[in-house]
Parts: sequence; C-alpha cells; structure tokens
Amino acid sequence: MTETQLITSAEAFARLGRLRFSDIDFHGVLTLVSELAQRTIPGASEVSVTLIGPGGAHTAVSTGDLPLTLDERQYACGQGPCITAATSTVTIIVPEMAGERRWPDWASDALDGGALSSLSIGLPLHEAVTGALNIYATEPDAFDDAAVSLSQSFADHAAAAMANAHLYDTQVTLTQHMQAAMQSRAVIEQAKGIIMAERRCTADQAFAILTRLSQNTNTKVRDVAAALVAGVTSSQPTR
Repeated sequence: MTETQLITSAEAFARLGRLRFSDIDFHGVLTLVSELAQRTIPGASEVSVTLIGPGGAHTAVSTGDLPLTLDERQYACGQGPCITAATSTVTIIVPEMAGERRWPDWASDALDGGALSSLSIGLPLHEAVTGALNIYATEPDAFDDAAVSLSQSFADHAAAAMANAHLYDTQVTLTQHMQAAMQSRAVIEQAKGIIMAERRCTADQAFAILTRLSQNTNTKVRDVAAALVAGVTSSQPTR
C-alpha cells in the first residue's frame, strides 16, 4: 500500500455516513467497508468481513486471497480470532503470530502466508446475524492502542452502515414480494371473471377450475390465470 492511498478516518466515516442505499446493495456496502478499512487503519495490509448467521460462518468480502484463506481455515475448525470476535462481539488482537498460543495451528498458517499480526473486531448487526471486521498485517505488533481504538470506531460506523443496508434491502425485497402478490391476485381475479362469464358459475367454482388446470398442467395458478387473460385479450378485435 502506498502513502497516497491512505485516507483520514474523518473522510472514511463521512463516506459511510453519506451512503445512499438506493444506489448500493448490501454486498457493495461490505466491499466499501473492507476497502475503506484497508486505507484508513494504520498497519492494515488486508481486510475481510466475516458474517455468521443461521447458515454458519462465511467471508462476505475480502481485499485479497490471504484473509479469505485464513478466515476459511477458522471456519473449518470452528475456532479462531474472527469467529470469537463475531460470536462474542469483542475485539481480538493477535500481536505476534509467532507467539500465538490460543490458536497455534492457525497462527502457523498465517505466518506461512505472510500475516504476522491481526486484529478482529465484532460487528453487532441484528438478531440473526453477527460479524467481524478482520484486519491482517505483514508486520508484528502492527496495531498499537491508537490503531485499535480507531479500528473500533471504524467498526461502529461500518456496523451501522451494514445494518441499514441490510434493512433497506429487506424492505425492498418485501415490497417487491407484496407487489408481485398484488399483481398475481389481480390477474387471478380477472381470470375468475372470465371463467364466471363463460361457464356461468360462481367465483368459488371459477377458482376451483383454475386450481384443477394448475394441477393438471403442473403450472402455478397465477401463470394459468395469466395465460387465460392473455388469450382472451389477444383474441379481442382491435379498433
């Protein structure tokens, strides 16, 4: 990393605070968080973000191959600094990989890959998902008290941005599902009306006919209804 790539914490926090979630998705926010952390935190060489949810732990984004590899080795054995940080929402520092005794096998792998120290900070996101910001350094004792304090402040801003992005994406998805449901209901009602007019039957009988067609053709009811409505519309004479 060159000197010109570094940015101030104030600039990083401002960029996270100015995010327009209509213009960036959740993965985009995670990518920005990892890139800003890499450029803002002194000593940071590579950065990753761990997420732990109902499906287990995974690395959502990574600035390089090394953190991805080291993270995945922790997931495979079920222990390590990023897992501890994420599950307990704490800060875990590994000052020197050569002297690490809590996770010696993982630390040996880190040394082989060129990571000589690391810092993982828990990210409280929401009830179902926790996470960790993982920072790897190519120097031992890379993170002094000031760097740790800055990293924790950065993690607070990042967690807020990530939680808001996730909430926005969830609301957008819910809205889309509701709109799709309303559209399906509307076309089903149209199809029922067509059947009622043609068969001179009740609404319940018309829906039963749609259901049978759906079962017989292994097609969703809304698709059967849409095809029926489209067929009637296309057969009508144009003026």
